Amino acid sequence: MPAVVVLGAQWGDEGKGKATDQLGSRVDYVVKFNGGNNAGHTVVVGAEKYALHLLPSGILSPGCTPVIGNGVVVDLEVLFDELEGLNARGVDTSKLLVSSSAHVIPSYNRTMDKVTERFLGKRQIGTTGRGIGPTYADKMNRVGIRISDLFDAKILREKVEGALDQKNQILVKIYNRRAADIDAVVEELLAYAERVRPMVADTSLVLNQALDAGRTVVFEAGQATMLDVDHGTYPFVTSSSATAGGVCTGAGIGPTRIDRIVGVIKAYTTRVGEGPFPTELHDDDGEYLRKTGGEFGVTTGRPRRTGWYDAVIARYSSRINGLTDLVLTKLDVLTGLEKVPVCVAYDVDGVRHTEMPVNQSDFHHATPVYEELDGWIEDISSARTFAELPENAQRYVLALEEMSGTRISAVGVGPDREATIVRHDLLG
Repeated sequence: MPAVVVLGAQWGDEGKGKATDQLGSRVDYVVKFNGGNNAGHTVVVGAEKYALHLLPSGILSPGCTPVIGNGVVVDLEVLFDELEGLNARGVDTSKLLVSSSAHVIPSYNRTMDKVTERFLGKRQIGTTGRGIGPTYADKMNRVGIRISDLFDAKILREKVEGALDQKNQILVKIYNRRAADIDAVVEELLAYAERVRPMVADTSLVLNQALDAGRTVVFEAGQATMLDVDHGTYPFVTSSSATAGGVCTGAGIGPTRIDRIVGVIKAYTTRVGEGPFPTELHDDDGEYLRKTGGEFGVTTGRPRRTGWYDAVIARYSSRINGLTDLVLTKLDVLTGLEKVPVCVAYDVDGVRHTEMPVNQSDFHHATPVYEELDGWIEDISSARTFAELPENAQRYVLALEEMSGTRISAVGVGPDREATIVRHDLLG
């Protein structure tokens, strides 16, 4: 059985949770391998809507084992709040596994995140203020705290002291804030030790053994390709590897174990936070996409920036990730438009670019070159086969498939779990 990667092919919020959930009932493990609670998945099951932030969306599928991998940074308060919320709604969360090597987000990193962003002023990145970036920075600086550290009070205190040696100087002398209290931080973290202990495992070993035994494992990315710390629109990116390569380091499996790489992509484009966005709309069309598509952040509630589909981004994402399939979501949002523009290239100072510009400055100044496709007015939310779509909707999907360079294997036509047209089996 395959190992399948599911990731965002734009700037996030593409509907990865729904795509993963579509696979969840047919797989044995769903693994989150990067990010933290700085992103959210909305999954609709019948009349129930679930907003997940830190947990893998596979936690909603009975029989599936959800896993938080070593590449994730974990806010323990958020983790248990989410678990308690799901338990109260009758969801069984007892199978959750958490990597012993995953890093913990301490309270002082949430503080650092917020005050640093305010200090940057006009140069701010647009973070969620949840301590994600500072925790990844601690990881790279080798002053981070891992889940396994919670089980040795002496080591935990030494690590907190080491991290706060410098951070408290910065908080007090640069940001004019109160120093973090070492005892309070240690006490807060130790309070979670026994609660999290039953979930902790060597998840790399578990996953490799599962693949050896022929189990099906889905690896679910947080954030998306254009927010990847290496391949995204740096510096307006997240602090982890949100592309397919991040699976190997964030979950502890080798690249030869991956069978399929599925990119989830909207029928238009959205972005949250700062940074360049060539197809962004500041007119009635942009507001139409925002309202019709419900484009507000699951985690932050912030209105998303909206724009037309960008085939240049799609081709880039296909290349960077080695995509085998695309899942096109929210096609229904475009219903009622007479014409639907698609960005097929960029114009940069009179030069046409059909691929991503080499440098950030060119991308920042890129003007989209559009091709208009005919729209449709028919309600498509009940369509369950490609043939049931209006002819112009079919043409739109096929045009995007050709422009993007990767086959579109599934098409989302509504928010419900079942509102998906499957053209090719993602596990086939």
